[in-house]
Amino acid sequence: MGTAQDKPSGPDLGEGVPLGDVPDGGMLGGHVGGDAVLVARRGDKFYAIGATCTHYSGPLAEGLMVGETVRCPWHHARFCLRTGEALGAPALNPVSCWKVEQRNGKLFVREKTEGARAKRVTPAAKPGRIVIVGGGAAGFAAAEMLRREGFEGSLTMLSSDDAPPCDRPNLSKDYLAGNAPEDWIPLRPPEFYRDAKIDLQLRTEVAAIDPKSREVRLARGRSIGFDKLLLATGAEPVRLKLPGADLPHVHYLRTLADSRALVAKALASRRAVVIGASFIGLEVAASLRARQVEVHVVGPETRPMEKILGAEAGDFIRGLHEEHGVTFHFGTTAARIGEHEVALENGETLQADLVVIGVGVRPAMSLAEQAGLAMDRGVAVNEYLETSAAGVFAAGDIARWPDPLTGERIRVEHWVVAERQGQTAARNMLGRRERFEAVPFFWTEQYDFGLAYVGHAERWDKAEIDGQLAARDCSITYSRGGRKLAVAVIHRDLAGLRAEVELERSIAAGQRPIARAHEHLQ
Repeated sequence: MGTAQDKPSGPDLGEGVPLGDVPDGGMLGGHVGGDAVLVARRGDKFYAIGATCTHYSGPLAEGLMVGETVRCPWHHARFCLRTGEALGAPALNPVSCWKVEQRNGKLFVREKTEGARAKRVTPAAKPGRIVIVGGGAAGFAAAEMLRREGFEGSLTMLSSDDAPPCDRPNLSKDYLAGNAPEDWIPLRPPEFYRDAKIDLQLRTEVAAIDPKSREVRLARGRSIGFDKLLLATGAEPVRLKLPGADLPHVHYLRTLADSRALVAKALASRRAVVIGASFIGLEVAASLRARQVEVHVVGPETRPMEKILGAEAGDFIRGLHEEHGVTFHFGTTAARIGEHEVALENGETLQADLVVIGVGVRPAMSLAEQAGLAMDRGVAVNEYLETSAAGVFAAGDIARWPDPLTGERIRVEHWVVAERQGQTAARNMLGRRERFEAVPFFWTEQYDFGLAYVGHAERWDKAEIDGQLAARDCSITYSRGGRKLAVAVIHRDLAGLRAEVELERSIAAGQRPIARAHEHLQ
């Protein structure tokens, strides 16, 4: 997915460029002084905004213009060309806006301006008290959006974590590999919560929720009332029940505390066994190899990620890791963990100073179950992310919602999906009636390899590869019954964005009319 350039490139937009350099529906990257600036044109209207995505500094000029928005090529964040606002996660911060002038057939970018962000219109009967249970992607995105939307009532976040909401995808990638400092990890500094008047309560366990009395009961005995509630409890690692699984050198990865402990142990380890060839397991393997730790991966399958990506992609990923020194032990599982070794069911014994278990997660549903909410292999929600109890919403890893593309009910355990659901739930808690219709998206990075995936193909009968896997330049289309459900792209960022728009259009065609909150596709 590349790295953004340190110094702005392209023409000096302050000195002016011919109008013809920016065709209708097109974009041009350049700079004004030391700032990277993107110019976009829609009809006879020109826009100038910051050219660097506020998520991971992706180059917006290499992205895709859709209506009055631009999408980042790396992780599909969306920005409004008129206001600079970050309309869709994973970006949360806006980009700057610049004044533009047309003179003598040229376009000039002048001084920075405040984006003319539209004033939110909310119903008169808005809630006075909102409680969010969970401090992960969905919970934080909801809290941030509530304040962005102008909600001024009481806002409480209850999190069992030790740390404020953090950039969880980084915990298994650059942070674990030693390429990202810890100050990159928090989604917001501590003062953000104080200034936004968000009552973030860490290390707080919720014992029960009562939709009828509109109360959340804490494990310490105290109760908190609410008018609207968001359940965003996320998922918990599946913990293996086998001898030795509770030894101190055995680690799981979910929280910042988990990642810190894993980093500390990796620094003192020579050999690691990763149990599980999931995305998390493989990202951990790659990060440990970056720290020169010998890595063995154990799993019952015949190749990694075959169920999601297909056999050819699975073989490619296996080869990628083997090129970097990882040894796979497939067709078996761990039978016992000792102080210095892992015994496998097939009789092998692997030496290990460090063991990481990454065999999947389970949605944290106990609060919803105890509250009597409708369940469906997750918390059942409608298209507005509201549960069977009025005023109680659910988002993120626990929510199972109606997929507008297939008509099936799906649950997706991915960061960007959770953030976007949190944003939609926030607006709906304020009285909007906004369907959640975002196309699911996730990405993985392993060594110098990046893969992005749009859509959701829980079951597929055909995987069609366009391009060359070996050259790391291809798209893989997953379909069922002749209907496209998802696309994975390897180093084809623009193709991933176009696939996302195509799936959105399929949704729009099948469900007209659908009210779109922020954009109209061209």
